[in-house]
Amino acid sequence: MTDDVFSPLDVRDVTARNRFVMSPMCQYSVDDRDGLATDWHRVHLGSRATGGAGVVMTEATAVEPRGRITPEDLGIWSDDHRDALEPIVDFVKSQGATPGIQLAHAGRKGSKSRPWEGSEPVHPQDGGWTVVGPSDEPWPYEGEPPATESLDAEGVDEVIESFREAARRSREAGFEIAEVHAAHGYLLHEFLSPVTNDRDDEYGGSFEDRTRIVREVTEAVREEMGDEKAVFVRISATDWLDDRDSWNVEQSARLADDLYEVGADLIDVSSGGIHPDQDIEWTGPNYQLRFAEHIRNNRETDVKVGTVGGITSAEQADAVIRNDRADLAIVGREFLRDPYFPLHAATELGREDAADVPVQYHRAF
Repeated sequence: MTDDVFSPLDVRDVTARNRFVMSPMCQYSVDDRDGLATDWHRVHLGSRATGGAGVVMTEATAVEPRGRITPEDLGIWSDDHRDALEPIVDFVKSQGATPGIQLAHAGRKGSKSRPWEGSEPVHPQDGGWTVVGPSDEPWPYEGEPPATESLDAEGVDEVIESFREAARRSREAGFEIAEVHAAHGYLLHEFLSPVTNDRDDEYGGSFEDRTRIVREVTEAVREEMGDEKAVFVRISATDWLDDRDSWNVEQSARLADDLYEVGADLIDVSSGGIHPDQDIEWTGPNYQLRFAEHIRNNRETDVKVGTVGGITSAEQADAVIRNDRADLAIVGREFLRDPYFPLHAATELGREDAADVPVQYHRAF
């Protein structure tokens, strides 16, 4: 029988009730700049679980304070952060959804203001911090960027350990999926791409060396999550920079297999973010699906693949799965517009039998 968007997906001992994933979307809504989850996160994540999502994923959650994008980012660098997230995880589970957390480090793209405040650099004297990257080359802001520090070997080890500890706390909080964020120009992507990585040590140069930190982070997260839980990795399949040596979909397909060998179960395929010169080829809905398909069609392992990018309708999400183009439909902005997108999709697709409507809402569906 052909799978559709309402077919369960089994990954190790984790079963997602359907193939709708709420994509990680930054909320920039932490109080007191302390990284602790708030009522906003409880309602934001909980309502999508009530709305029928198979997997509810947190926003990019910083593994250390300097790994934040903005001072208002969510974090998991202490046990207090774990404890603040645990009741949210419990509620998501109680509604039948699978809770996931995206573990992230912003690298040189950190220490800036929120988008609605201009995404401008925030300097240490104003509550920002010194950012880190593969080199000391800063993100090319128009204004003065925050100071950027090149990670030495000890610094790389500290980052890997931060991801490891974040994964441990995630497991203790009850998350069933941990996703390593290696996309969108943030720290791990900065190591992958020759656009930002000009190192000449074991973490730069060749494909094997540029990808080393992502493999080591993924392996550490797998060890902490155990054999039963799922590990995803989000990558940018292309830098959209064809005019220079850059990261591309062929390298992404190779990396997908390498990550599977160290414990990744699924590659969450996005694109871009490494440099403002990127030239994104917008082809309409599903504009990034081609990259997920390329990885899926060229893989040499059993790694699963999820796709993002302009998924806005029930029929579109269903076709992605039914036509065997990806294993998960990862939905962003449509979930902001409609927290009950999967429940409405069930009605639209004639799959009311698959709609996990809370009993309190039955009279509305």
